[in-house]
Amino acid sequence: MLSISADQVDACLEYAELVQTLGEAFRKGAVQPVRHHHNIERHNATDSTLLLMPAWSDFSGKADEESGYIGVKIAAVSPDNNAVGKPAVMAVYLLMDGTTGEPLALIDGQRLTAWRTACASGLAASYLAREDASRLLVVGAGALSPMLARTHSAIRPINDVKIWNRSSANAQKVVEALRAEGMNASVADDLDQAIGEADIVSCATLSTAPLVKGAFLRPGVHVDLVGAFTPDMRESDDEAMRRASVFADTRAGAIKEAGDIVQAIRSGALQEDDIKADFYQLTRGEKPGRTSDDEITLFKSVGAAIEDLAGGIAVYEKHR
Repeated sequence: MLSISADQVDACLEYAELVQTLGEAFRKGAVQPVRHHHNIERHNATDSTLLLMPAWSDFSGKADEESGYIGVKIAAVSPDNNAVGKPAVMAVYLLMDGTTGEPLALIDGQRLTAWRTACASGLAASYLAREDASRLLVVGAGALSPMLARTHSAIRPINDVKIWNRSSANAQKVVEALRAEGMNASVADDLDQAIGEADIVSCATLSTAPLVKGAFLRPGVHVDLVGAFTPDMRESDDEAMRRASVFADTRAGAIKEAGDIVQAIRSGALQEDDIKADFYQLTRGEKPGRTSDDEITLFKSVGAAIEDLAGGIAVYEKHR
């Protein structure tokens, strides 16, 4: 069995290529039960979340192999990790032979999760962001922040990147990293103003209160919501949901787990039928994405096991 590190994951993946891989995975489909979601209570600390995400399918892309793959991600989300200098998400991904169940690879789950999450946002943007979108605002300065900037830049002609974070010092660190790569990046001091100026707003936080307010969204903007992976979390307000055409990675996951959607449905700001399409429908051409330059689009990423499986297969097949 191969053991594939975070550095090895980075070495074999490219943003535009993985966006295409994810799109192909959704077009072909996979078996993915709704993920197991368990709350772990902590005394005198913020509760952690344990996620188990299985999936299996045959989309290896190789005609001489029909066994397919089985994969499962085991992840723990511990918000207090930031206080001790560790990422909030810890994970490992196990890839197995689809027929025998033989373990094939143990892949760094943190890095795989980051890649597939960022590239899922890129896949959404390929359908929902305006073709001429050039101004990107990333809300949050965690590990995903620079990856979202790179992914959106691989999909659209981004020439201005702004980073907003509650800690401006952390935002500055991301800005410096992006500048070192040649990006035109700067810190956004006023969140509401930056939202009103952006063509794409990409939000990846652990917030439980709305950060993206619908009143400040201008016509034509695309909103990419990556955080709020539990019903109690939220990154956007009801007005954003009312004004936008809403899309999701998977419809079933969004209405059950995505705080932005769950809470908007609960308040009456959104109905389940208002979700215009998910990745299955978009990639198969069953539903349209953006339909006009003035349309406000909003994508809610929950995270799907099919994304981990597709990414895990891509990593494994480049290493074996």
